[in-house]
Amino acid sequence: MPDLINQLSNEAVDLLIRLIKTPSFSREEAGTATLIEEFLTAHSVTVKRRQNNVWAVSRHFDARKPTVLLNSHHDTVKAGAGWKYNPFGAVLEGDKLTGLGSNDAGASAVSLLATFLYFQDKQAAFNLICAITAEEEISGANGIRSVLPEFGKIDLGIVGEPTGMNLAIAEKGLIVLDATAHGKSGHAARDEGENALYKALDDIQWLRGFQFPRVSPLLGPVKITVTQISAGTQHNVVPDRCQFVIDVRTNELYQNQEIVDFLRGKLQSEILPRSTHLNSSRISDNHPLIKKGMVMGKTTYGSPTLSDQSMMPFETVKIGPGESARSHTPDEFILVSEIQAGIRDYIELLSGLQL
Repeated sequence: MPDLINQLSNEAVDLLIRLIKTPSFSREEAGTATLIEEFLTAHSVTVKRRQNNVWAVSRHFDARKPTVLLNSHHDTVKAGAGWKYNPFGAVLEGDKLTGLGSNDAGASAVSLLATFLYFQDKQAAFNLICAITAEEEISGANGIRSVLPEFGKIDLGIVGEPTGMNLAIAEKGLIVLDATAHGKSGHAARDEGENALYKALDDIQWLRGFQFPRVSPLLGPVKITVTQISAGTQHNVVPDRCQFVIDVRTNELYQNQEIVDFLRGKLQSEILPRSTHLNSSRISDNHPLIKKGMVMGKTTYGSPTLSDQSMMPFETVKIGPGESARSHTPDEFILVSEIQAGIRDYIELLSGLQL
């Protein structure tokens, strides 16, 4: 069906241009949610929406079949300094479309929408749910996590992020820990007090030298980085409190809560996780979709960057048009040819798939 694929590709690019022209910072995605809703409705699809999350379910949904979730996000970060183009200009120059969110992850979102429409009237061995969701860039509570319970049992998630259409079969998780060392204040000129800053430094030194023993072949070791520290009120007072922040990038061999519990047993400082739900993920090389992708010439790798995969308690793979290195950079862009190839690859991956 080359004519249908070409038509859907053209419509996907047109939609992406409109999405770029509509600001959609995290928690401010109402405008782009409406555009996606209208796009699906225009194709006679029954659309569901909760806040700024939009999704649709296969017309011929059969509860006896496995279900595949197609997911990407339509929120963006804010445009940083250095843009030469208007971030919302959606400038198309030959094959190159420049604009905020074009690569991360607008191209994946419109490609997955086109893929969903391609299969809408076709018989398949699985159901499809296509969800284009909000707040991914901030791992927000009102994004994918808030609507997953609406979808029922999911057997496979395809998460659209810029991977060059290669297969990210593992992804690092994230824990952010707020740590507080407690001491006792005193005058710096006298031998009194208990210096909380020194206690914090002891913990930080231990963290610098420690490595969790389980090392992932795809994701490497758990990575621990202290990124912020604050203590003291004035130069002559021994600080009774020192706060610091620990960024932990987990691999699939540990659950986040396991990491937190272990560190609590090793550090003098009190630690409080901001959340524990952003877990690492891994899908087997022997999964039917991964095997099919490898036959198509796709490479597999472990991704160091976080996505909404981290909130999905089922098997997932991250794959989408564009390149990760373009994300969150001035003059972010996508190639129209990458979107066209992405749609064809998504369709080929799913055609005839047996789960």
